[in-house]
Amino acid sequence: MTSIDLNADLGEGFGRWRLTDDEQLLTVVTSANVACGFHAGDAVTMRRVCELAAARGVRVGAQVSYRDLAGFGRRAMDVPSAELTAEVAYQIGALEVFARAAGTRVSYVKPHGALYNRVVHDEEQAAAVVAGVLLADAALPVLGLPGSRLLEAARAAGLTGVTEAFADRAYTDEGTLVPRGQEGAVVTDPEAVVERSLRLARDRTVTARSGARVDVDARSLCLHGDTPGAVDLARRVRKRLESSGIRVEAFV
Repeated sequence: MTSIDLNADLGEGFGRWRLTDDEQLLTVVTSANVACGFHAGDAVTMRRVCELAAARGVRVGAQVSYRDLAGFGRRAMDVPSAELTAEVAYQIGALEVFARAAGTRVSYVKPHGALYNRVVHDEEQAAAVVAGVLLADAALPVLGLPGSRLLEAARAAGLTGVTEAFADRAYTDEGTLVPRGQEGAVVTDPEAVVERSLRLARDRTVTARSGARVDVDARSLCLHGDTPGAVDLARRVRKRLESSGIRVEAFV
């Protein structure tokens, strides 16, 4: 039976401000990418999400980012390799404290926003992220875009690289994500997202913005938690997958 992991970006609030409906999304997804305080999140939020995830059997992942609270981690930044390595390890370590206190642990690492897109092509930044993961825990899988420099660096270092796809993001003909600043970068039609999810899980393909068919061999499917109506959309996606005979389960 074909299987797929469903992951979502969670804990993306700060103080009294909350962006994602963590409680409800954790009843749907199998992996939670938890913000570690650099693009969003704080100690209280991280602890709460880890406790909720542990109670529901959802895997906890460290969503590491550039240090950019004001820009939500989506602004391009030039961070020296040694600094980025230390900051990646720092974020993983911070989340691990709360995960262990909740009776679980950090199970994987996924970059966020500008860092995620940068390490698709940038070998130096990809290597720095991998070095940070190794510094924190050399057994952690790394989640990223198929064909990215990040996954190449992870595998070369002996880490498990896990491929990921996005049902609500537009793709280029090369299999990369259309930058958010461009028109049509985000797929907003719920039915289209549901159908794209099924095709990605069952057929391992997606229709690019140009209309071309692109192969995307992914083990995990990302559902953005900050999308309007995210909970209902996530439920629809999971229901469609399972009714089509696809098993929804964590990749780790």
